[in-house]
Amino acid sequence: MESTGVPTAPGRRRTAPTGRRTPAARLTPPAWLDGPMTSCHLVVGAAGMLLAIGLVMVFSASAIEAALNHQPAWRPGVDQVVFACIGLGALLVAVRLPVGLVRRWTPLALVGSVLLLVLVLVPGIGVRLNGSRAWIDLGVTSFQPSELAKLVFALWGAHVLAVRERFLTVRTLLVPLLPVFGVLSFLLYREPDFGGIVSLGLVLVGLLWAGGLPGRWFASFALLGAGAVVLLVATASYRLERVTSFLDPFADPSNAGFQAIRGFYALATGGLWGVGLGNSAMKWNLLPEAESDYIFAIIGEELGFLGCLVVITLYAVLAYAGFRIARRCADRFVQLASVAITVWLVGQAALNMGYVVGLLPVTGLTLPLISAGGTSLVLTLFIVGLLIRFARSEPEAIEHQRRRDRGRLARLLLPVPQHAVDPLRPRRDRRPERGGRAPEGAAGRPAVSGSRTVVRVARPGARDAARERVPAGRERRGDGRGRVPEVRRQPPPRARSTAPEHPRRPR
Repeated sequence: MESTGVPTAPGRRRTAPTGRRTPAARLTPPAWLDGPMTSCHLVVGAAGMLLAIGLVMVFSASAIEAALNHQPAWRPGVDQVVFACIGLGALLVAVRLPVGLVRRWTPLALVGSVLLLVLVLVPGIGVRLNGSRAWIDLGVTSFQPSELAKLVFALWGAHVLAVRERFLTVRTLLVPLLPVFGVLSFLLYREPDFGGIVSLGLVLVGLLWAGGLPGRWFASFALLGAGAVVLLVATASYRLERVTSFLDPFADPSNAGFQAIRGFYALATGGLWGVGLGNSAMKWNLLPEAESDYIFAIIGEELGFLGCLVVITLYAVLAYAGFRIARRCADRFVQLASVAITVWLVGQAALNMGYVVGLLPVTGLTLPLISAGGTSLVLTLFIVGLLIRFARSEPEAIEHQRRRDRGRLARLLLPVPQHAVDPLRPRRDRRPERGGRAPEGAAGRPAVSGSRTVVRVARPGARDAARERVPAGRERRGDGRGRVPEVRRQPPPRARSTAPEHPRRPR
C-alpha cells in the first residue's frame, strides 16, 4: 500500500499527509509578519485605528455634556479633530527626524522640561484644574508640561544608557536615571499629579528592563514603590478616598464610589454587542470624565464587549510592534527608546482600563490616542511618529526602501533613513576626509583614482573583479585588520648590465 505521508529521515516522526497542516505549521506565524516593513505597517495600522476610534468616541461622549452646558454639541469633537491634525503634523516631523539629532538635543530638552515643571508651580502661570496645578494657559489652549517631561525622560535615558553601554554596570545604570527621576517626581508631586508619577515610573521600568537590570532589583523597586504609594495615600485625603472606593465602591455610592459604580453600570449595560454608537445613557452627565478618564466605559456601553476587545487587541499589536522594532534594530539608542516608549504607552493603557473595570485604583491616567486632551494627543502622535521612524531604520527596512521605486513626493516626505551612526563619535572617524584613507568600519572601500582616495560602495563580487583588473606591475598591500587597502605602484625592476664583472682586487 502506497503511503501518502511525506518521507522523513530515519528516527524522525512521520509528518501529516500532503494537504494537511501539522499542529506546528498551524502555530507558525504568517510570512508577512517577517517582512522588512512589518513593524512600520503594524504601528501605522494600530495607531491609526485607535485614533479613529478615539475621535468617534470623544464626539459621542462629549456632545451631550456640551449641549447641557449651552455650548455647540460638535465643539468638543471638532477641537479633538484639530488637535489630531496638529498631532499628525508632529508625527510627520518625528518620522523625518534624524536619530543623531534627537540624541544631541535630549540633554537640553531635559533641562527645558524641568524649567517648565517649575514654572507650573509659580502662581499666575500655572492653572489649577481638578485640584492640580498641572497646566500652563496659552490663551487659545492649555499645555501640560508633565506629558513633555515623560517623553524627554524616555529619550534622554535611552541616550545616556546607549553612551554607557560598553562599561555598563548596575551602578552606572541606576546613577544617571534615579536622580533625574527623583527630581521630576518631586516636581510632579508638588502639582500634585500622581498619575504623572506613575507614567514616569513606567518609563523608568522600561529603560531599566531594556538596559539589562537584574530581576532582583525590580523586586526591590516594587517594595519601595509600594511604600511610596502608602506614604502618598496617607498624606492626601482624596487619594485615601480613591483607595477605599477601590476596595469597596458600594460603601459610599453617592460620593467616593460614584464614578466607579457608574463605570460598572456602563460596562454591564453594553453586554456583548453594545447599545449602539451614540446611544449611551451614562454620557448624559451621569458619569464624570466620560470623555477622558472613563471613555473606555463608554466604549463598552456603546460598542459592547467586542468593541473593548478590539481596543485591547490594537494595544497588544502596538506592544508587539514596539518590541519587534527593539529586537530588529542595530542601534542601541533605538532599542532602548523603543522599549521605554512601548512600555509607557501600553502600560498606561493597561492601567486606565484596569481601574475602569475595577482591577486597580483610580489614577487619573488617560487612554492614549482615545481619550480627549490636546497635549496628550499631540505628544502621543509624536511618539507614534518616533516609533515609525525607528521601524523604518531597521537594516532590512532600509535596504527594502532603497530597492523600491518610489515617487518624487514619497521621497520628499519620507526620505530613506541612513544606517545608525553614533552622534558622539568625532566626524573625522565617521566620514573619510578628502585625500585620506577611509576609517575602519566605513561603508565602502578605498581605491585609487588619480591622486586622491575615493570611497566606492562595495558590491558582491567586486573585490575579486578588482583584483583581476589590477595591471601587471602593481600589487595590493594589506594591513591585516580587515580593511581593503589602497593600490600602490611598484617601481619597475632595474635592467641588469651585460658587461662582465671585474674581479675584486685583493688587499
